[in-house]
Amino acid sequence: MTVRRPVAWTVAVVLFAEAVGVAALNWFLGVVVDRQNMSLAGLDPDMMSVSSKTGGVVFGLYFALCGLVALLVALRDRPPAGPGRALLISAAVVHGLLGAFTWGLVGLRAFLFMVVVLALIVLLLMAYDADGEPAAGLPEDREGDGGSPVSPPSAPTTP
Repeated sequence: MTVRRPVAWTVAVVLFAEAVGVAALNWFLGVVVDRQNMSLAGLDPDMMSVSSKTGGVVFGLYFALCGLVALLVALRDRPPAGPGRALLISAAVVHGLLGAFTWGLVGLRAFLFMVVVLALIVLLLMAYDADGEPAAGLPEDREGDGGSPVSPPSAPTTP
């Protein structure tokens, strides 16, 4: 048994949990801003509260959609393709950027969590990439050509 399916299941569970956590945290921050009637540099507290809640819902849905792609990969045992692959790559980039920010703003534990999620997403993408098939655009290794990816030009024909 390969490690592909357990990795995909793990990524799906982690992304679903992260979706709930991000949405809940931003919703909580919106409620705190609303109840304390806080303002930052003269911004409207109601707008800050609504923005925090909206951002939490949007990011929660984004991570849930990424988790759904990972779940479909686990169920089908096939690599993500097209928009699903692009979505998982964007989630990896987001986790890399969030990891960089959390190192200085939140601390080591949050940074390590972001790096672990980043590593899981990259592992998922790489595990399903190594199917033994030639990469797109490269010809298969043929006998007699020395394994060169460039084939010799064809002989000219006379009309």
